[in-house]
Amino acid sequence: MVARREQGRVSEGRPLISAVVVVHNEEAQLAECLKTVNFVDELIVVLDRCTDRSAEIARLFEARIIEGAWEREGPRRHAGIDACHGAWVLEIDADERVPPALAEEIRGVAEQSTVSWHLVPVDNYIGDRLVRYGWCASFGKGAFAGFYRHGVKRWGDERVHPRVTLSGTQGPALHGRLVHLVDRDITDMLARLNRYTSARAKDLRESGDIGSYRRNVRRIFSRFWKCYVARRGYREGPYGFLIALCAGLYPILSYLKARLEQE
Repeated sequence: MVARREQGRVSEGRPLISAVVVVHNEEAQLAECLKTVNFVDELIVVLDRCTDRSAEIARLFEARIIEGAWEREGPRRHAGIDACHGAWVLEIDADERVPPALAEEIRGVAEQSTVSWHLVPVDNYIGDRLVRYGWCASFGKGAFAGFYRHGVKRWGDERVHPRVTLSGTQGPALHGRLVHLVDRDITDMLARLNRYTSARAKDLRESGDIGSYRRNVRRIFSRFWKCYVARRGYREGPYGFLIALCAGLYPILSYLKARLEQE
């Protein structure tokens, strides 16, 4: 990453921006992701039980590699965050890309911002189709707290969509949008729904309170309305309907798996 070393900008004797990328067997798309973060001063790649060429690819980009095995997302992400030396941390995943305009904006914000964290807007793609409206927190993100000062963000211990705690002051959301290649196709989306609900069911069992059948049935309709109407998923046509349907089914499927399936 010659370009990163040549910039080499530092803040108070340390790198200005660290990027953290957490991966599990992402050789098919890791290189394309890392190409888009060549503007940062430090690159950390966390390899979670990788058995493919992910480590080899990360080394080509002169990343600092953290290897291990983590069952939960929070500890896995903190392994990378805690290894950062940068004053600012940018979190992205292997299926995400930082367009040049967003990269330039992030650099400028890091040099001038006086607040603690900023929301990063996201453009989600299903295959080649940009789907901007209708995403719900449990099934997709329209924006996330992905750019923040070191030490400001803490992840919870849940298996899927862990809670995030942020300290300090929030700044304005960035204007540029992160590209998120969220699903290859509808089959991929439904497979993700299956994975997410299985992981959520484990969290529910461990909490000792899986909720009630009646409440989770009601949530089918309330969450569908939230995604399809309140968040304007109807603007995306059949894709918006499918996203709202998956978001509505997420709680009831998680509940039913927790109640009816074995660990």
